[in-house]
Amino acid sequence: MKKSIRKYSHRHHVANRLTIIGPVVVFSLLLISTAGSLSAGDELTLDRALNIAFQNSPAMRQASLQLEFNERNLMAEKAGLKSQFSLSVTPYLTSSNRVFSDLTSSYNTQTQTKTETAFTIRQPIKWTDATLIVTDKFNWQEASSSFAGGEKMSNFSNSLTFSLSQPLFTYNRKKMQIKELELALENAQLAYAIQKLQIERQVTQQFLNLYYSRMSIQISQEEYKNAMESLDIIQSKVDAGITAPEELYQADITKDNSLASLENKRMQHENSLDTFKTLLGLELEALIDVSADIQKTIVEVDLNMAIAHGLKNRMELRQKDIEIQNAMHDLIKAAAENEFKASLNLSFGLTGTNPQFAGIYDSPNTDRLIALTLNIPLFDWGQKKHHLAATRAQIETVKLSAEEEIKSIKTEIREAYRTLLNQKRQIEIAEKSIKNADLTYAINLERYRNGDLSSKDLQFYQLQLSQQKLSLVQALISNKLALLDLKIRTLWDFEAHRSILNELEDISEQEG
Repeated sequence: MKKSIRKYSHRHHVANRLTIIGPVVVFSLLLISTAGSLSAGDELTLDRALNIAFQNSPAMRQASLQLEFNERNLMAEKAGLKSQFSLSVTPYLTSSNRVFSDLTSSYNTQTQTKTETAFTIRQPIKWTDATLIVTDKFNWQEASSSFAGGEKMSNFSNSLTFSLSQPLFTYNRKKMQIKELELALENAQLAYAIQKLQIERQVTQQFLNLYYSRMSIQISQEEYKNAMESLDIIQSKVDAGITAPEELYQADITKDNSLASLENKRMQHENSLDTFKTLLGLELEALIDVSADIQKTIVEVDLNMAIAHGLKNRMELRQKDIEIQNAMHDLIKAAAENEFKASLNLSFGLTGTNPQFAGIYDSPNTDRLIALTLNIPLFDWGQKKHHLAATRAQIETVKLSAEEEIKSIKTEIREAYRTLLNQKRQIEIAEKSIKNADLTYAINLERYRNGDLSSKDLQFYQLQLSQQKLSLVQALISNKLALLDLKIRTLWDFEAHRSILNELEDISEQEG
């Protein structure tokens, strides 16, 4: 009997080893749409699921819209720095007014008919914050007055004016506005890349949870199959009168418990599937299949290199730097409150009038204007002082936050590194444990067949084997998630031995 046990246990152990603890564990996961039945649909690998999420996920779409919002604002502001052309046309205007004259103590009737056109070129000057305006006004008018005997008189006039408005002794508002919009766009690009990494983390985690859930169903099905086999064995023994009936009752309880556990896991799997579809941005009614390839991946990690690469490239640190720059701009604005400043306005123009169009500029008039305006604040009750102090406090707060972010990044990378080392050990333990549990179950199953073990005792070994199988699956999943976590925190792919920073930048620029 011992020889047969050894042969049986060896065959059973080899079969399980081929399917459970080979170096590559490959399972095809068919997501269940109704309890106990599989739905047919598109097969999703992890890479394809990630691509769908990047395009359809609500979070990614929001980040993409925010990116477009900031890009359009910057484009609009830059377009405003180019020459602006406008044309104002009044094709026909007529008026008639009866006006009382104090000089003659009588009423005077004035009539006027007019046509006017104004063409304006407005050119902002970014480097000095000045504005240059060129205006050409042309009009024709015909007028009459009762004082002049009601005789109608008409003439043509044209006025060409060049004017310049230059702020003095203050900061350049145009350049600052452009700089702030550029920083806002860069921040949106960083937020988009960070959101992409978060989506990759969430999709991978839920994808592998579905993998684990499906494996739990598969193992529960094996438990239920073993329970049915045990029930058949004990049924034949009870019918033969060599086993007490209570053993049959115990075997039936074991079978029912296995079925209840299987149905619970199917229900949980359905709930996880709906959550996964929502994350991907798919309709809940969509039918999908998932194909997972979980490998035992062991990589060597240089902790010092990982920390250095993370601190050099983590996008959160650049976001903190942008926040500091924006706070410095706020300081400049606060300093400009109630400031001493001036404005220089220059204007030069030619105006000509003549009853004949061809002679408009026969005797032109020259118009000149030079104006220097000073704004001198006298007393503001400390308003500017307090605003400056508040802004400086805000800058120091942001700087402290940036320093804490550096510490946090170091801590995160060190924790991720330790987790990866721990998962390597957990896989080794799980592989060894499943071998022992597999052999133990095979030996005790033979004892059960020979009547040397009760149904309740056999159930213990069945559950032990199932738990060890799930432990191996969980260890493989945790190892993959630990690798992903380290990649996200360092922006370095330790499996492919390359930086992922360029890939993220390319995606952000393409989206923008």
